[in-house]
Amino acid sequence: MNPYEMIRAHMGQTIPFARHTGVEITEIADGTATAVLPSSKETQNHIGTPHAGAVFTLGETASGAAMAGALAPVILEARPVAADAKITYLAIAKGALTATAKTSIPGSEALATLKAEGRVKFDVHVTVTDEDGTTVNEMTVAWHVKTG
Repeated sequence: MNPYEMIRAHMGQTIPFARHTGVEITEIADGTATAVLPSSKETQNHIGTPHAGAVFTLGETASGAAMAGALAPVILEARPVAADAKITYLAIAKGALTATAKTSIPGSEALATLKAEGRVKFDVHVTVTDEDGTTVNEMTVAWHVKTG
């Protein structure tokens, strides 16, 4: 199992709220990740579309997976915290959702800063699309990561 698959499996077990909502991380690489939220009655709002809180959970989970992918060699020794998040709801989401996340800096840069300073801060941008391929949300999560 490669490091990214180990991170994916670990996150699937250690983030019970995301698991509870049905969010599944499907892919992690160096500074990128994809997660999905299947359509279900349990995550719908009063008009039968994905609840804003479920959409936020999907985006934040994908951002955390991208952050972890960027820091794969040291992520189990690190203490990451989502320090800030901004989400923009662009359209009514329909059906299953997919979140695609990418770090604002390369993993090599994040690792070098973390090694030199014991901490690093960077953003992760997330795009959420619905089952029709429509971009329904844009999100940015600021991650603060420390070691030691």
